[in-house]
Amino acid sequence: MNRIFVQPERRKGVRGALALGLSALLIAAGLGGATAAAADYSQSAASLNATQAQFSFTPASPARYVDIHYTGVPGVGQQNVRMTDNGGTWRHTVGSLSAGTVLDYWFTYEKNGPQYDTPHFTYTHGGSGTTVASPTFDPPGGSYPSARSVTLSSATSGATIRYTVDGSTPTASSTVYTGPITVSASSTISAIAFKSGSANSPVASASYTIGSTQATCPAQAEVPDFGPNVRIFDPGMSAASIQSRLDADFNAQKDTLTAQFTERRYAHLFKPGVYNGIHDNVGYYTSVAGLGQNPGDVVINGDVTVDAFNESDKGVALQNFWRSAENLAVVPSSGSTRWAVAQAAPFRRMDIRGGLQLYPASYGFASGGYTADTKVSGQAASISQQQWYTRDSSYGSWDGGVWNMVFSGTSGAPANTFPNPPETTLGTTPVSRDVPYLYLDGSGKYRVFLPSLRTNASGPSWANGGTQGSSLPMSQFYVVKAGDTASSINTALSQGCNLFFTPGVYHLNQTLNVTKANTVVLGVGYPTLVPDNGVDAMKVADVDGVRLKGLLFDAGTTNSQSLLTVGQAGSTTNHAANPTTLQDVFFRIGGQIAGKATNSLIVNSRDTIIDHIWAWRADHGNAGTYGWTINTGDTGVVVNGDNVLATGLFVEHYQKYQVIWNGQNGRTIFFQNEIPYDVPDQAGWKSPNGVNGYAAYKVGDNVTTHEAWGLGSYCFFNDNPSVNLYHAFEVPNRSGVRFHNLVTVSLNYKGTITHVINDAGAVTPPDTRPSNLVSYP
Repeated sequence: MNRIFVQPERRKGVRGALALGLSALLIAAGLGGATAAAADYSQSAASLNATQAQFSFTPASPARYVDIHYTGVPGVGQQNVRMTDNGGTWRHTVGSLSAGTVLDYWFTYEKNGPQYDTPHFTYTHGGSGTTVASPTFDPPGGSYPSARSVTLSSATSGATIRYTVDGSTPTASSTVYTGPITVSASSTISAIAFKSGSANSPVASASYTIGSTQATCPAQAEVPDFGPNVRIFDPGMSAASIQSRLDADFNAQKDTLTAQFTERRYAHLFKPGVYNGIHDNVGYYTSVAGLGQNPGDVVINGDVTVDAFNESDKGVALQNFWRSAENLAVVPSSGSTRWAVAQAAPFRRMDIRGGLQLYPASYGFASGGYTADTKVSGQAASISQQQWYTRDSSYGSWDGGVWNMVFSGTSGAPANTFPNPPETTLGTTPVSRDVPYLYLDGSGKYRVFLPSLRTNASGPSWANGGTQGSSLPMSQFYVVKAGDTASSINTALSQGCNLFFTPGVYHLNQTLNVTKANTVVLGVGYPTLVPDNGVDAMKVADVDGVRLKGLLFDAGTTNSQSLLTVGQAGSTTNHAANPTTLQDVFFRIGGQIAGKATNSLIVNSRDTIIDHIWAWRADHGNAGTYGWTINTGDTGVVVNGDNVLATGLFVEHYQKYQVIWNGQNGRTIFFQNEIPYDVPDQAGWKSPNGVNGYAAYKVGDNVTTHEAWGLGSYCFFNDNPSVNLYHAFEVPNRSGVRFHNLVTVSLNYKGTITHVINDAGAVTPPDTRPSNLVSYP
């Protein structure tokens, strides 16, 4: 097996100067990630004198700690400070202020073990003080079968809420909220919060559709207009005309330096038939897919290729993100298909009639990757890939193993030999359900196929006569295109429509609320959802069978508490027979814009399947979009629901715990992680128990059962190589909490990880050799 050593800059983005004047950064995050409830606390900010202000926080129940985070002090970056307890009220004084200084601040506090984060507040020194937090709605807006009692609240203690129910803008003379509002007919509630001495909150609104048990989507076109960024090819077109279109898109999307953070997005869709001499080189934000019901319905005698395409790549594929291939048969022109990718580049439902090369032609470094529901008749070879996960597939054979190669339900996979070579193989995948996908039926109409749930699966779902499942006509899908807004999308959802997102970038000024069971939200061409003004991008209700696939959530410049939340906090409904699935759903904080989000993904619903996500806090990108105090993000994934399964979990560079798993009976098959590169100093980067740093994967202290296979965490403390992480995995010492085949790596002499898990496992060697642990406990 080939073994490689990673070059000094895994991501080659040029780093700007970072503000290093930080004291006590991210001290004591606890189990964090959950969103605070307004009833949990009160808070205030008050001027003490011309240069100082005092911030107070009073939790409703005793807290072991409260931290305040704030930005805006002239000449100083973000501060993160443990507050002082004074009889149950925690206080901290901020100095070096002058009239007009505006501080953005928020709190992190402990409550009965878990940690919670509040919304952000604003304080203007010598001005009107804080801005009142916007009202929130419980339950959220959406479609409901009968009347609902709606509770309004504001995170600002003592605030008065006024509201309207006719969609008009509320004012100081609107009805005062005194108790739950009964919504018995479809209506929109708008609310604003006031408090003396503070600036009024922004107006918040929620729309309710009542009597919608059988909500029916207004009929949409069965052969819809997919917009200008979806290229649809058919076998009757000349090979030259198809190739010309493919080449034009590739030339626009191929360059790592100029296209990696472009807003251009494309989908290449091939109608059933045979295509000869076609070569589709796949660049950034490009999806390639067949429109047959099964992969063999579309045959390309040619190539679908990703390689280290550019001179600036220097032969490596470490930044080949955000591209996909799906539902095609390929007869490679050279005998093998090359798919040399990094993260967020799924290879699904592919029938490769030859070999599959997952490494660049140069044999340069690569950092992938994910394959599912795929058949390769020849050899699949990873060679220089650092890690790879394959689910429910079939290989003629396999070659390669660097740090962490994981297989579940895959015939032709190598034996379970970790760590030498580092292969982890499970005979089956416990629960899986392949992705929804677009196809053409026999009458030329578009439908979306919904594969059935599989248990203890092995091999492609289509291997024995076609994928089992059902389908929906496009008449039940609202096609989201340029010009759509959060309001128009929410209206479609409330009417009972599924969503088909076409390639594009969609700014959201309100949360998208998915409230109906069995809703499908399907994207092609990496549609990107950007929340504006601090809203959460999407919330999914605690209902059966929601399927999200093919979306990129890109944090906005005002902090969101969560980009995607599945289920309400405390959800306990059993969804085992029809779980929600998140597939090829990706998260980004920074890189394109200076994004901020406390959490990227929160999963509260039981039985959810997380099947291939990449949550990434950017370590490179456009100038001014990344850095310790710029693209801030605490945690990538927080799992609170029980019986959640993750297959293909990629989470990188968050500033506290990368993953927090509080739910019981959780399982993970394959985990890839990098600790943040840009930790400025050790003193400010310690977890609540006092050890150095925050574990990549934290299992909650109250969890009694959890199991995981094939996990890797790497450190590259580029900004301060003296920084150390005490352990990459932090779990309760219980017999029901079991980990198999773990690896840690310190890349290129840039810091160390002392232990693999808890106090077990050797320190990482400083020369990019792995530290392995076969089992724990």
